Amino acid sequence: MTDTSLTTDWSIEATAKRRDTYYAASQKKFVPFAAPMVFKRGSMQYLWDPEGRKYIDLLGMNVCISVGHSHPRVVAAAMAQAQELTHCTTMFYHPTPAHLAEELAATMPKGHDWVVHFTNSGAEAIDLAMTMARTFTGNLDLLALRTAYHGPTAAAQSVTGISSWRHPGMPGNVAFVAEPNQYRGIFGENAGAAPYLDEIERVIATSTTGQLAGILVESVQGYGGVIEMPPGYMSGAAERVRAAGGLYIADEVQSGFGRTGDHMWGFQADNLVPDIVVMAKGIGNGFPLGAVVARKEIAAPMAEKFMFHTYGANPTNCAAGRAVLQVIREENTQENAREVGAALLGHLHDLKAKYPVIGDVRGRGLMLAIEMVKDRKTKEPDRDVTAAVFEECRKQGLILSKSGAYQSCLRMVPPMCLTREDVVDVAEGLERAFSAL
Repeated sequence: MTDTSLTTDWSIEATAKRRDTYYAASQKKFVPFAAPMVFKRGSMQYLWDPEGRKYIDLLGMNVCISVGHSHPRVVAAAMAQAQELTHCTTMFYHPTPAHLAEELAATMPKGHDWVVHFTNSGAEAIDLAMTMARTFTGNLDLLALRTAYHGPTAAAQSVTGISSWRHPGMPGNVAFVAEPNQYRGIFGENAGAAPYLDEIERVIATSTTGQLAGILVESVQGYGGVIEMPPGYMSGAAERVRAAGGLYIADEVQSGFGRTGDHMWGFQADNLVPDIVVMAKGIGNGFPLGAVVARKEIAAPMAEKFMFHTYGANPTNCAAGRAVLQVIREENTQENAREVGAALLGHLHDLKAKYPVIGDVRGRGLMLAIEMVKDRKTKEPDRDVTAAVFEECRKQGLILSKSGAYQSCLRMVPPMCLTREDVVDVAEGLERAFSAL
C-alpha cells in the first residue's frame, strides 16, 4: 500500500519561511513577538515548544482556551462526535447543537424566552447581532464605544474603535461614544458612569437620527486594554438606548463563560438583561464556534429571509461546547477564576508599587492588565517599554499579549484552570522581566 501519511516539519526556520512565502500580507501583521514562535503541545494552562520548553499560557490562545488546552473531557466529546459524524449542515436536524442551544439558553437571565443562532466565529456573531437589531427595530444607527474591538469582518470593523483594526470600505451608520475608562477616560480618573451616560445622550442627539438600532458594549473591553465598565454604566446605557428605540447588545466574546469570576456573564455585574448576547472564543475551548443568543421576539423577524453559517452548528464543535459548559459547572472553573485572579491581581499591585513605569493594574477574575506609562502624572503611554517587558516575559516562560489602543498594556487572560502555584511562578517571572529593564 502507498504511504499516505502527512509529514510536518516542526523547525522554526522552515515554518517561518513557509509563512513568509505563502501567507498573504493581510495575515502577517498579527504576530506578537520579534522572533517567530512555534508551539507543539498544550495541556491545561501550559504550552511546550518543539524543543520541549514549557510556558505558562497567560493568553489562552487569544482567550479561546477557557477550561484548558486539550482538556480531556472536551477532546473526548469532540472526538466521539467526529468519529460518528464530523459535520451536519443546519439544513438537517442534529441533537448535539440543539442540546447546546438549550444549555446556553439556561445560562441567560430568567423570565425570558431565549433562542440561539450558531455561527463560525465571534465576528460573524457580531455581524448577525447588528443585522438582527436593525431588522427588529427598523432603524439603522448603531452606537459603539471608542477603543472597542468587535471583530475583523467589514461589519464588525465598523463598530471597532481602534484604527489599526479598521480597513477601507466599512459600512456606515455607526456613531462612537467615549469608553468609560476609569484610568485615562476623557472625564478624568474614577469619574464613574454618570458623565459617560450623559455623553451617550449627547451623541444620540448630535450624531444619529435620534432613532437607534442599538448599542454594542464589551462587558470588559479586551483588546482595548481590559477596560471594565463601571457600576451603573451598562444598565444606564441600555436605558438610554432603549429610549431611542434601540437594543442593548452585550459582547461577551472575551468576558463570558465565567472569566470575570463573579458571574457567568460580564453583563450580570450590572444586574442587566441584554436584548442580544454575542459569544465565541471560550465557548469551544479552541474549537471554532460562536453564537448569538437573543430574546425570542427579537430574533423572530429574521425568519423572513435566509441566514446561514456553513459550520455554525457543526456537531463536532457543538459537542466540544457542551463539554465546556459541563466542565465549568462541575470543576468550579468560575470560582477558580475569581480566587486565582484575585491572587494574581494582588501581585500586580505589588509590581505597580515597585516600578513607576506601571501606571495602572486592573481587571477582574482572570481578565487582567498592566498598563505602562512614561510618566504617571501625564499618563503618556509607553509602547516601547511594554514591548520590552513583553519580550522579557517570553524569556521567563510567560506568554501574554500586548493590547490597548496604544499597545501599552500587557493583557492576561489565561485558561481558567490556572492555579495559585502558577501565580507564584507568574509573579516571579514578571518581577524578573521588569527588573531586566
